[in-house]
This record gives sequence, structure tokens and C-alpha cells, in this order.
Amino acid sequence: MILYDYYRSSASYRVRIALNLKALPYQQVSVNLVATEQCSAEHQQLNTQQLVPVLTDNGVKLTQSLAICEYLDEAYFQTHQLIYGNAVQRSEIRAFALAIACETHPVNNLRVLKYLVAEMAADEDKKLQWYQYWVNTTFSALELQLAGRKVQSTFCFGEQPSLADVCLIPQIFNAKRFKVDMTVYPILSEIDRQCQLLEPFVKAHPDQQADAN
Repeated sequence: MILYDYYRSSASYRVRIALNLKALPYQQVSVNLVATEQCSAEHQQLNTQQLVPVLTDNGVKLTQSLAICEYLDEAYFQTHQLIYGNAVQRSEIRAFALAIACETHPVNNLRVLKYLVAEMAADEDKKLQWYQYWVNTTFSALELQLAGRKVQSTFCFGEQPSLADVCLIPQIFNAKRFKVDMTVYPILSEIDRQCQLLEPFVKAHPDQQADAN
């Protein structure tokens, strides 16, 4: 497997966590988003959307982080399952993950923030205000959701990390970068603390990637 990613890309971060949880070996190829390497003709052959991550597996090209994670669960079902439980529980895991990957991340990713500054003349304060607003909107809802669980658990929906945790931890990393006050989210923060004790999450952390230096 080859993972084309960028160390601070939260979508790439998700896939690194998933690969590590499933104990699947992979090579990494860095695509520097700040240097717009994702817009190169070479990368466009891998992903016409000019985004990361891209995962290649035995000649198959896979894009979109959640689709990649579900592929890994289905193709390598013998190892750690990211989506587990009965139909209702599996739906809850997916819904939580989608709230982050489809509601928050798309309006706060690098290309949107660059557009706000370059095309909408937003200064740094306005950019920060934009970012924090959308993170807080989703995190407030997710904190309430987890507070209402019938059984409280170490991770979002059980005693093993799921796709929900895979999506949550990178978003918390970015939230901290953009000065979101995480003290108002004690449940999310505790899940983050627990995840950071696990090697698959530690190895996937942006600071541990070769292109972080």
C-alpha cells in the first residue's frame, strides 16, 4: 500500500490512524499542500479532485478518507473493525464521523481558508473566527450527543476506537491549532486523551510524520 498524504491534512491523519489500528503496513509519499503539489499533473493522475489522501492498494486507487476507511474495513475485515455493532450502533458511528467529515471539515480545510483570505479579503482574525464558529457548532452537538449515551464508554461508542474516534482526533488536533477552547468539551477531550495513549494514534500524529520537519 502507498498512502499519498500531507502531515497536517486531517483527512490524511484519519487514514493513517485507520491503517495503524488495522495493523496494515504502508509506504508514505508526501504531497505538500502548502506548496500546492496536489495541483500538479502527476498528482491529478492519482486524484482528479487534486486532494489528499490517496491510497493505492494492489493497483487500485482509492480517494476520500471515509471511503478509504470503509474499504479497509471491508477488504481487511480480519483485523480491527472501525464500524462495529448492530445496525443502529453502526449507523451511530457513521453519523458521528460524517458530522465531522461532511459538516465541519469541508468549510474549514486549507483551500477554503485560503479562499477566504485571498478572494474574500478576510484577515487572520476573521479567518480564526470563521474556523472556530464551525468547529464549535459541531463540537457542541457532538458533546451533547455523547453525554446522552445510555452507557458511557472510553471511546465514542465503545471500548475500542471506531471510525468516530478516527475522525474526531484529527479534528481536535486542528481545533487546538486554531485556538478553540476545548475545556468546554470535557467528554471529547477525555476521548482525545485516551486515544493519545494508544500507539496507532501516536504514530499517526502529524508531529510524528517525516514531512513535519
